[in-house]
This record gives sequence, C-alpha cells and structure tokens, in this order.
Amino acid sequence: MLPPATAFLPEVVFQTSRASGPGGQNVNKVESRVELRWHLLDSQVLTDEQKQLILEKLGPQLTADGLLLLTAQDDRSQLRNKEIVLARFHALLLKSLHRPKPRRATKPSRGAVRKRLEGKKIQSDKKASRRRPE
Repeated sequence: MLPPATAFLPEVVFQTSRASGPGGQNVNKVESRVELRWHLLDSQVLTDEQKQLILEKLGPQLTADGLLLLTAQDDRSQLRNKEIVLARFHALLLKSLHRPKPRRATKPSRGAVRKRLEGKKIQSDKKASRRRPE
C-alpha cells in the first residue's frame, strides 16, 4: 500500500518560476508555477519491489537520471499549485502501483453453445431455402 502524499515531502524538491496564463499583472511579479522533482531510486518511502514496478510503468516519463518532473500552473496561487502538483504526483504513483486483477479464462455454458448452434442452423436453413432446387 502506498503511504500518503505527505510521506514523500522530505524526498520531493519544489522549484518555482513565473507561470503563463491567468493572473493579470500578478503573472509578471509572482512565481506561481510549481515544478515537483522526485528521484525514484533514492526514495526511502518505497520498497524495492514498488520502485521496480514504478520504473516499469513510468519509464518514459522519467529522465535518464531517474527523476520524475511534474508541473502545475493552473492557479494564480503558488500554494494552490503546490497542492495540485502534489495531488497529481500521488495519483500518478497510485496508478502506477495498481496491479490489474488477472483474467481467468472461462468456457461458454452448454446452453450458450447449444443456442449459438441452433442460431447457425436456422441461418443455414434460411440461406439453403433461397438456393435453386437441384
């Protein structure tokens, strides 16, 4: 099970910059864009098995150094953008650690097989009746 997002705070580095988008003159003065940087392999919160699973699922999203970069510039507030990017980070980890339930192969029931064959027989008779008599 994945710990809460706050457990990752000591491992996460936030970097701010000026954002584009809404904010009026505020956008020219305040660094409201937040970038989250997290090094997967150096994580103390996750087990080696969890790290391997995340590495497989998030491989293309990681840098060559194993760094995960996420950004948020949705809001005018730096604090709100920090909350948004942290929530995205936690959701991404949850999604990458999810293991789908293995599918069990099933056979069609006898009744379903019989019904299918009867339908095929009816269709065959219908088409046979349209042919020229020999």
